[in-house]
Amino acid sequence: MPLTKASKILASIIFGSALAVTHLSNAFAESADQLLIGTFSQAQPGDPLPSGWEPLTFEKIPTHTEYELVRNGEQVAVKATSKESSSGLTTEVAIDPKEYPIVQWKWKIENILQNGDVTQKSGDDYPARLYITFEYDSNRVGFLEKAKYEAAKLLYGHYPPISAITYIWESKSPTGIIVPNPYTDRVKMFVIESGESRLHEWITEERNVYEDYKKAFGEEPPKISGVAIMTDTDNTRESAIAYYGDITFKKSAQKQEKIDKN
Repeated sequence: MPLTKASKILASIIFGSALAVTHLSNAFAESADQLLIGTFSQAQPGDPLPSGWEPLTFEKIPTHTEYELVRNGEQVAVKATSKESSSGLTTEVAIDPKEYPIVQWKWKIENILQNGDVTQKSGDDYPARLYITFEYDSNRVGFLEKAKYEAAKLLYGHYPPISAITYIWESKSPTGIIVPNPYTDRVKMFVIESGESRLHEWITEERNVYEDYKKAFGEEPPKISGVAIMTDTDNTRESAIAYYGDITFKKSAQKQEKIDKN
């Protein structure tokens, strides 16, 4: 099973040791109605990244995107600077998407990529994207795939994820479309922002991961195993700057109403 960039992203969330990613802790703040995965706003500019977040790098891509905590406007966020480079930040989680189906985050970009193209490997770069990976389930794959996953576990100590969805900021494609990643159909990409009309603007996004997974893959989702942010420009040979704010998983409104009544 060759590890292309997209499949490395899947694999790295779980067994990053071979891909220059340290093993991650299950560190996030929890309350009855939400899970705070990325608490970047609670840090100070120049601080180390919050506990549980680690670099996601690729052995054949020597130039990495730079990530740092900075103050942007009234908030502290992660600034990503990519110059013909690729890498991300990732954290391991264990979340039931039925219990916490809503993911909310904030982001902002300074430019789009002129040569970005969701349909081509050469255009598989985005100024901003959020990955959500899903844990391996042996009941969902055939005999040959099981053998590959077992071999990966023996080699790295962990199963790689079975699939992922990615929320992307694209250059030209219309918002609302779902496309397979050009490297692997195990990653489905949702175009939720596109073009230049909202450059330099903080945008709060909210998606129902549970429903999006069913829409993309036609089946119930496994548990969520990891979250990653990534700004990359290695394929297009361009540059990009993006900012990422806090990331939170929440119960649906219906679930919260039941909790409040109890």
